[in-house]
Amino acid sequence: MYSVKFYKGNYRDRQSAANADRAICYVEHHFNSCGFPEVEYTVVVVGSNASRTSREWGRWYAHAVSKEFGTTLGGDDGIKVGGYSGRGNANICHTRMPAILVEPLFASNPDHAAIIRSDEGQERLARVLVESIRTFFPAAAGGLVAFSVGHKYKRSKPNDRGARLHGGGTEADYAEKVLIKAAAVLEGA
Repeated sequence: MYSVKFYKGNYRDRQSAANADRAICYVEHHFNSCGFPEVEYTVVVVGSNASRTSREWGRWYAHAVSKEFGTTLGGDDGIKVGGYSGRGNANICHTRMPAILVEPLFASNPDHAAIIRSDEGQERLARVLVESIRTFFPAAAGGLVAFSVGHKYKRSKPNDRGARLHGGGTEADYAEKVLIKAAAVLEGA
């Protein structure tokens, strides 16, 4: 049986707390964004010190999102070790458990933003995340799953919500909705 805990504070503090709680895995959820609305791909950032499990889990998730939503794969077959020019690495590299930073869709892409804002899209994203966790961390072993909403709840930047979604809203608020839906499934609600 899984339990889920949402971690808040600065990124390093979140990772340290998840380490202390002996979480079995750690998910940092973001949505990507750029100045060109037609850009679309799915990528998972894994730490520069990522374990084989982190890399395989990240690649599995990226491929599943790509199949579910028809996106192309970014990075190296869906993963980017250490992030793009180091961006994202610090969000996950201090964990002692497998960790991924997911960027499944683009907030700046009008079609992706519509998916991100919809309940159906959020449920589909949550389902892929849950399937990835169940695949790599079977429920029979149980354990604590650590969730971190990218950008939101940082003490250093309390008003940060990440990128704006095309058509309204912010990345972090919708990432949180996806994680809440995933937590409900993992905990059997």
